[in-house]
Amino acid sequence: MHELSITQGLVDAVLDRTGERTVTAVNLRVGALSGVLPDAMRFCFDVVSAGTPLAGARLWIDEPQGLARCRTCQDEFELPDLILLCQCGSADVEVLRGRELMLMSVEVA
Repeated sequence: MHELSITQGLVDAVLDRTGERTVTAVNLRVGALSGVLPDAMRFCFDVVSAGTPLAGARLWIDEPQGLARCRTCQDEFELPDLILLCQCGSADVEVLRGRELMLMSVEVA
C-alpha cells in the first residue's frame, strides 16, 4: 500500500511548514488517474497523524475525474480509468486532468 508512504510524506511536509501549531484541516487534490486511492489515504492519515499537531485534523480530498483530448479528432472526453482510447478509435490522446496529487492548503488554529 503506497498510500501509507505518500501520506507519511504529506504529514512530514505539513509539519515542516507548520511546526507545533495545531492543524485543523488539510486539503488535497487526488486525481482519478493518479494511482492513489483517496479512501486509503484517509485511513492512513488518521494513523500517521496520531500524536502530532495534525491529530484530529480534517482531511478534505478533491477528486477530479480524468479528462483527455484526442490528438486525431480534437475531441475532449472524460477518462474513467487509464484506458487511453478515444471514441474515434485513436489511442493518440493527451491527458489534461486527473493525474494530480497535490497539497492545496492547510488550515491552522
